[in-house]
Amino acid sequence: MKMLNFRDGKALIGLARKTVENSLKNRKFKLAAIEGKSLQRKAGVFVTINTYPERMLRGCIGFISALPLYEAVQRAAHAAAFEDPRFPPIAEDELEKIVFEISVLTEPKELRCKPSEYASNIEIGSDGLIVQCGPSSGLLLPQVAVEQDWTAEEFLDQVCFKAGLTPDYLHDRSTRLWKFQAQIFAEKEPSGEIEEVKIHSPTS
Repeated sequence: MKMLNFRDGKALIGLARKTVENSLKNRKFKLAAIEGKSLQRKAGVFVTINTYPERMLRGCIGFISALPLYEAVQRAAHAAAFEDPRFPPIAEDELEKIVFEISVLTEPKELRCKPSEYASNIEIGSDGLIVQCGPSSGLLLPQVAVEQDWTAEEFLDQVCFKAGLTPDYLHDRSTRLWKFQAQIFAEKEPSGEIEEVKIHSPTS
């Protein structure tokens, strides 16, 4: 994935917040068009909403399949705010109590090694994981492993749990595993300064 410049990352954060604001105001989602080509490139995107200042998860939805960035961010932001089944829909009085984070994904690369070699091919602080077995699938962003202080082996177990699978499914011949990286932009405070977030392995 060609890296986004900071201006584009800042624009995507603004677009995510504006989408949620407009959905609350108009009581419905409406996709906004944009001018210029930089945000029309296609990539997988996840939008994470956290409480502020606690930084507790408030919603997270995204798309692995590549959509134009401006569209993916709007759809993911609306879904994270109002359709994440783990949380109630965001209310208007929460807008200044939440911060937005956007992860733009690289194209996933399938791991084609033996299951016993998966862990040695995963870099904590860089890689996110996707697992699929039949209709069951799960995804964990790269930053999650660092936030939870997981080893590569624990990361593999947890992505299986996210998919509703037990870790032994990694040895099932029908199971597929991918890794990907992400470029992350986030608000430091509600409607405030934006930063590009660099995640690092605990050992780095």
